[in-house]
Amino acid sequence: MPANPLKGLTLRGLEVFTSLARTGSVAATASELGLSAPAVSQQMKNLSQALGVELLDHSRRPMTPTPAGRLFLERAETALELLRAGQRDLTSLDLTGLSALSLGVIEDFENEVTPTLAMRLAEAMSQCAFRLQTGPSHTLAARLADRALDVAICAAPSADPPGTVPHPLVRDPYILAVPRGVRPEADLAELSGLAFLRRDLDQVMGQQIEAYLGRAGLSLPQRFEIDSNQSISALVASGTGWTITTPLSLLRAGRFAGGIDALPLPGEPISRRIVLYAADDWAGPIPEQIATLARELIGTHFLEPGLERMSWLGEAFALLG
Repeated sequence: MPANPLKGLTLRGLEVFTSLARTGSVAATASELGLSAPAVSQQMKNLSQALGVELLDHSRRPMTPTPAGRLFLERAETALELLRAGQRDLTSLDLTGLSALSLGVIEDFENEVTPTLAMRLAEAMSQCAFRLQTGPSHTLAARLADRALDVAICAAPSADPPGTVPHPLVRDPYILAVPRGVRPEADLAELSGLAFLRRDLDQVMGQQIEAYLGRAGLSLPQRFEIDSNQSISALVASGTGWTITTPLSLLRAGRFAGGIDALPLPGEPISRRIVLYAADDWAGPIPEQIATLARELIGTHFLEPGLERMSWLGEAFALLG
């Protein structure tokens, strides 16, 4: 055992070890943590060297903890939970002095993030008038600019709403969504046998996608223009057409997800940013506290399952700030 066993021990190493002990697979751990397979192996090697013992039996498939690994696993899991609890305590919301809060949240988060965010905010506000609105990004940004909202979580438009301070949350790259089994070999022109499902052009997504198509020199027939994510997902899954979407939107496909394949978007990589905007007269730590909580929820409900399904996204799909 080294004289200082904590030297070289890292939080990422502990996360890699606990994941490998659970999954028994380098590939599964790489997908779960958004790392490459060599990075997982290197983290595990560094941890074993720091402790001076082998923690995993690499001769087994799936891998299993060694006797020393089983002993250390319980301590590692406890340490990680304590660190996460400490982080939550440091970033806990303190809204006791707040008298009113008007919050807008993008529709993408309606089923997963928004309910928990609302509950956590309500718990932290003892004497506060709280108003919550969900809607498309362009509507929320306009209401924020008009001071009808204090804070809004939405896709960043081409220019930040006037009189606001941005707190970036997540980078959400554009991807290709096609019916199960469809595989364009080179470019989008190979999908000409299927209808292109456009987003509503009032939406930030719709405008960014049209700009991408214009730069690519693609003029697609104006047959469908839809503002409902679920309707677009249903049409892709049925084999009617294809679309350009993002991981956040695709992960909301629900019962239609099984009929959709997600593929990298050909050509230039493009993405949208989801941002928490606060009116610039909101001084103090509250906007960033809300942003920190939102990042935590986005990571749990979207980033982790998204990278598990689409590991090829890598760092393109990541929390910001």
